[in-house]
Amino acid sequence: MFQRIREDIKSVFARDPAARNTFEVLTTYPGLHAIWWHRISHRLWRCRWFWLARWLSTFSRWLTGIEIHPGAKIGRRFFIDHGMGVVIGETAEIGDDVTIYHGVTLGGTSWNQGKRHPTLCDGVVIGAGAKVLGPIVVGENARIGSNAVVVKDVPASTTVVGIPARVARSAMSEEVAKRREEMAKQYGFDAYAISADNPDPVATAIGRMLDHVQLLDEKVTELCSAVNQLGGNVCEEIPDVDLDDMDFLQEEQKKPLG
Repeated sequence: MFQRIREDIKSVFARDPAARNTFEVLTTYPGLHAIWWHRISHRLWRCRWFWLARWLSTFSRWLTGIEIHPGAKIGRRFFIDHGMGVVIGETAEIGDDVTIYHGVTLGGTSWNQGKRHPTLCDGVVIGAGAKVLGPIVVGENARIGSNAVVVKDVPASTTVVGIPARVARSAMSEEVAKRREEMAKQYGFDAYAISADNPDPVATAIGRMLDHVQLLDEKVTELCSAVNQLGGNVCEEIPDVDLDDMDFLQEEQKKPLG
């Protein structure tokens, strides 16, 4: 049990730059509290203590603003950021390392018994206000944009946006997409399931800026190499763009003004 709690706390530090220390995470993150209450209620549900399990989940909702049915199956390192208004239905299944934000609903579209809620595979990120409805499957590492309404299966490693949700397509190469993703994470730009192939204009603009900086760096390196081959002595050492420097900026942002 304590190992799972430590995992949960580490997952918060990995995915929320606002987290400052363990005591703060333990006492002020309702998403964690809801998950811990759910583990108890889910165990009661499996033991067929249905009323007690439902009562405990209702009590947890009153404390946290997050409603998780005790029948839902949740994997390891699940992180609910902010959390208010999250609803997770009875037959929902959630894999490992999944992140969802406030206002997300994993709901059903039928009153029939049986599987009627979504299945989220490992590494899924769901943006604020999104609705994922029905017994659909969201593939590994998929992204669901904020306020999207998803009613069909989502392929692995894709981003879906809109109402109804559709795959956001991009002509960029896989190499460019991966580079953008790594740089965007350092900027904290991945938070609400916004990715480089999202049609959001701000996302597109920042993605193009990152590509432009990378291209300029490559061209300057080529130019210096050509000059040196002709006998010049320039650009003996061109510093690489160290994305770890963004950690310093994030720490500076946490400091109070004045």
